[in-house]
Amino acid sequence: MTSAVPPPDSGPAPASPARRDPALLVVLGLIILLVVVALVVVFTRSAPALLDADTPGGVVQRYSTAVLDGDETTAARYLSAAVLADCNSGTTSAASSTTDDIRVTLVDTTERGSIADVQVLIVTSYGSGPFGSSEYESEEAFELVRVDGDWLIDEAPWRLIACPPRGDTP
Repeated sequence: MTSAVPPPDSGPAPASPARRDPALLVVLGLIILLVVVALVVVFTRSAPALLDADTPGGVVQRYSTAVLDGDETTAARYLSAAVLADCNSGTTSAASSTTDDIRVTLVDTTERGSIADVQVLIVTSYGSGPFGSSEYESEEAFELVRVDGDWLIDEAPWRLIACPPRGDTP
């Protein structure tokens, strides 16, 4: 009788290389693509386009930009003589609140001859807490008058009032 000799033990069978799930690769690729697109959008955003300086909206845009930049002298160029007189007499005082966290968005403009109303949305952000910052928004109006062909601000929302420094009236 012949006895069958088992083949020598060669150990466990070699492991096949791990196969990658194609669905996982597609999902990872989409996530990377979304992140790249989001970064491009964030870093290529530019300042809003300037409106025509000869329009009520353009005057409010330039005035608001000057106020938010802390440039009261430039802002005063867009104020009517009546507002400048109130600044000089002390009946109008510049807003004492910080303008670091204020955004102004144009809502609507209405012109009636030599008078215009410009509606804006003012959004103010306050600090940050465990759930993020809080915001307050309100719709406000600028009143403008046309003087010698130029639009000038005759009334501004209290948070955006800027009187020129004493002795620096344009």
